[in-house]
Amino acid sequence: MAFRDTKSKIIIKTIEQIEGIRLSSQLAGETLKVVAPYVKPGVTTDFLNKICADFMRDNHAKPATLGYHGYPKESCISVNDVICHGIPGKYELRDGDIVNIDVTTILNGFFGDTSSMFMVGQVTDHAKKLVEVTKQCLNIGIAQSFSGNFVGNIGYEINKYATQFGYSVVYEFCGHGVGLKFHEEPEICHVSDKNSGPILAPGMVFTIEPMINAGKARCKVDKHDGWTARTIDGKLSAQFEHTICVTTTKPYVLTDVNNEFEIPSKLF
Repeated sequence: MAFRDTKSKIIIKTIEQIEGIRLSSQLAGETLKVVAPYVKPGVTTDFLNKICADFMRDNHAKPATLGYHGYPKESCISVNDVICHGIPGKYELRDGDIVNIDVTTILNGFFGDTSSMFMVGQVTDHAKKLVEVTKQCLNIGIAQSFSGNFVGNIGYEINKYATQFGYSVVYEFCGHGVGLKFHEEPEICHVSDKNSGPILAPGMVFTIEPMINAGKARCKVDKHDGWTARTIDGKLSAQFEHTICVTTTKPYVLTDVNNEFEIPSKLF
């Protein structure tokens, strides 16, 4: 979930805290795996939300989004031109839709935050390309998450890659520190100047969640609910998100449940 309301200093997590965040993050990742088979034509976004909510609660976790600043559901489900914070409801998925499902778990007081894209039925080549590029943007951001690097280089490299394809990167929402609270410092902007911002250090935990638009970068928020952020021009948007821990070796992707990333040999 993407916000700009962090106010405190960057928290360097202990080994014990990182383990707690990892367990919560793994549960968040497993939630997306559980809901995946249900993402198909005719299914409502509210039903998908119920699958996520039930799985989290069955595993002794709370959904962090429910009640957060008044948000009414246990997940965010954003379809097609919705950039983020889509509220699950009566909308029935249709063949060709692209869908982002974003979940944040609270397990034993620790937060894990992740999201993924899903393609419903047969989608256009244009939509597939947007999803593929967005996934690679996340991977590029993760690769920049090493000790001694600048936070700003995450967004710099993401923006550099996405714009090569004629896409734009959303700048009105960003990633964020996470773990002990839902949203902490530092902000992880996905459009940044090179070598800007704080220096990354072992024990920092944050989300990277690039939102890539097929058209213009700006968004508009639906007035009727105050949450749903859409592309300004009605064109498609895609997003992927992982929770990352900086270590002395390589980035530790705490929400990875598909073994896509190598686990570092040591944290500190």
